[in-house]
Amino acid sequence: MPQASTFAITHKQHMNQIINQEVFSFRVRLEELAKDVHHLTTMIDHDELAETVSGLRNRINEPFMFVIVGEVKAGKSSFINALLDAGKEVTKVAPQPMTDTIQQIVWGEEEEVIMINPFLKKITQPVDILKEIAIVDTPGTNTIVEKHQQITEDFIPGSDLIVFVFESKNPYRQSAWDFLNYIHGDWQKKVIFVLQQKDLIDAPDLEVNMNGVREQAEKKGMTHPIVFAVSAKQEIDGDKAGSGFKEVRDYIAKNITGGKAPYLKLGNSLGTLINIQNRIGSGLQIRKDQYKLDKEFRADITESLDQQEVRSGKHVDMLIENILNAYDIATQRALTELNHGLSFPVMLKRSFTSIFNKKTTLKTWLQGVASELENDLNNELRKKLNDGVGDVAESIQQMAKIIQLKVQNSKTILKDDQDIFSDIAERRNYIMSDLQNTFNSFLEKSDNFKDQTLFPDQSGVSANIATGSGLAVVGIIIAAVTQGAVFDVTGGLLTAVGLIFAGVTTMVKKNKIVSGFSTEIKKGKEKLENEVNTQLKQYIAHLRRRIEDNFNRFDSMLVTEEKQIAEVDTKYEELNRKLRSTEVELEKMMKGK
Repeated sequence: MPQASTFAITHKQHMNQIINQEVFSFRVRLEELAKDVHHLTTMIDHDELAETVSGLRNRINEPFMFVIVGEVKAGKSSFINALLDAGKEVTKVAPQPMTDTIQQIVWGEEEEVIMINPFLKKITQPVDILKEIAIVDTPGTNTIVEKHQQITEDFIPGSDLIVFVFESKNPYRQSAWDFLNYIHGDWQKKVIFVLQQKDLIDAPDLEVNMNGVREQAEKKGMTHPIVFAVSAKQEIDGDKAGSGFKEVRDYIAKNITGGKAPYLKLGNSLGTLINIQNRIGSGLQIRKDQYKLDKEFRADITESLDQQEVRSGKHVDMLIENILNAYDIATQRALTELNHGLSFPVMLKRSFTSIFNKKTTLKTWLQGVASELENDLNNELRKKLNDGVGDVAESIQQMAKIIQLKVQNSKTILKDDQDIFSDIAERRNYIMSDLQNTFNSFLEKSDNFKDQTLFPDQSGVSANIATGSGLAVVGIIIAAVTQGAVFDVTGGLLTAVGLIFAGVTTMVKKNKIVSGFSTEIKKGKEKLENEVNTQLKQYIAHLRRRIEDNFNRFDSMLVTEEKQIAEVDTKYEELNRKLRSTEVELEKMMKGK
């Protein structure tokens, strides 16, 4: 017997060493993973998650942690005293709310109270169950002290089991169930429910309330919620059979203690890291989707500007075609008049008549031809300009209005209240709002539609523009551009024609005059086409560039987003592989236990 007993003790010690070594090695890996997750949270500038991971890293080496939560006066402190069965009040109980700090109760050879900060203290107790678990007593979920709520929430991510304590007579208070959303919904923590003070309620009503808690928990997404009913008073008074604490202790012994707690702690810590990783991943995916939408939006802006620039160019081509047709009609009439007036019979008649009337001389007649050509050009070209300028102006206005509409309707899925990337969403929202305001302001200012290269001296334009603003003046500007180009060219043509006619006498050579005139009107036509085409398309291109200038900040944001998303995504995927492989290894290790 002594030999067998010695063997059993030695075997147990050996097994404990193996367990301790496994747990120690895995904790080291978890600490490295937590360090990597912390780095990722700092990369995305999420201070709250960074603090959560820091807290988790600090608690990886702590025992399996129960966090006791519930409303003020639900009986949390009494429940802890009865569970520990230390023969004394470990946590103070009084008629008024007593737990004004977070109390972390851990094993220690002697009782000691250590103040960590004004809102947190650590209590050591020589109670056997505390060798495997630690208990955290919290203020009420409906506490009026905001700091209490914050610190309670800080403990939740690092917890291993949440014990939700309700008052048996009324387990339906809203603040407690709202807090469950944070515990279970946000962090997916294991929760058991305890209805305390069951000695104050009849058995049938207690059963109704226990079922009510189960139903409410199931509505919150929990499957097979575990509910206990206990009386700390009965337990402390010695009614062990009727207090309900035996069922709670049996649950703890079966599911947590007896060597399982260290491995469960590892699994819970890893699960919390994976939870944080998944939350970052979900936020990152929304950020990627927003970036994709923004790139598509920007590409759509460019494509729309390309299409509208082409359309505006076609309207310019039609205007030029109509101007040239008018030019041809006017110059063809003058050429016909020249051919007829320079024929031999007409010349002979004019020479004979000029002896008696100086007004019928060849020079006078040519001056008349030139004057008539000038009138015809002015009348024909002005009419075509007035008819065509409106179409060009409308196509340019359409370009600006389409872009304005697309800016106003740009799609946003990354919201300001987004859990992980709210700061990025806020920055983007500011840039989009600024883009809308800037673009609307751009369309209202007439100066944005001028071009110094087209109007170096602003003559004939500023006075007109002063009476209008923004898109309203585009037609005025285009009219000024075309009329300036057209009449500068035609004025030059008339000057050249005048020079051809100037030295003509009665000894005229018809072919030379007609040839010179034909050459000049051909040169004038080519110059007219080039000048109007260049001026208007240069103006359209200028306006297109001015429109795109409004997107400079947006484009810079896209460049920054592309770089940041790539950096975060690389780190995220690398960490994802580490977490998943570690999860698989832990599952294998747990199956061997």
